[in-house]
Amino acid sequence: MEVFSKSDVGLVRTQNQDDFRFGIISPSCVWAVVCDGMGGANGGNIASSTAVEYISEKITDLYKSDMTKEQIGELMAEIVLQANNRIFELASHDAELAGMGTTCEFVFVKDTTVHVVHVGDSRTYAIRGGKIKQLTEDHSVVQEMVRRGELTYEEAQHHPNKNFITRALGVKASVRLDYIEANFIYGDVLLICSDGLSNHVSTGDMVKICHENRGEDLINKLIDCAKEDGGYDNITATVIY
Repeated sequence: MEVFSKSDVGLVRTQNQDDFRFGIISPSCVWAVVCDGMGGANGGNIASSTAVEYISEKITDLYKSDMTKEQIGELMAEIVLQANNRIFELASHDAELAGMGTTCEFVFVKDTTVHVVHVGDSRTYAIRGGKIKQLTEDHSVVQEMVRRGELTYEEAQHHPNKNFITRALGVKASVRLDYIEANFIYGDVLLICSDGLSNHVSTGDMVKICHENRGEDLINKLIDCAKEDGGYDNITATVIY
């Protein structure tokens, strides 16, 4: 497996509050994390970098090659919960950081299994054979409205409250996580991204770019596509294939 990742400040923001990291443990075992911070002049930046650094350190230290699928999922969830505690504690001791938080996409792939721990409105997609599936469900006000039948999916794409999220790491002492498990086969592409990408690149364009490009070219073209639509937010994309 190969992993490529990049983050860009975009065309409007002056600071990049996204952060990311990835690791290749073996040819058939990789992990990646993408976080999109929010809050205060520096709060979002600190929240996302704190989460990324903590998760990266702990998965590297604590993962063992003989772990079962269940043990991997449990380890990932525990690491993210502890990252939540770390951010919340930082904010509680510094008034300028009060209320800071971050989304979190933590993805671990081993052999034919994808594990995802998800909080917020960053996303993980799986692309296979010309089709794309969003593995995660946004934790957002607009997604709740879609679930209740008050908005269609198309209306949600352009709703003014689209970026109001209902869950994030670090905002409260505890957080509910989503855990998703999916199959991974040769030829699949996993795309993990902040909303700076998903809000500005259609799923059709995601599929096209992922099938026509590889490596750094793939990541650069995804980010360029988001910029062509305005680049109003920070943009982060990671691909695993």
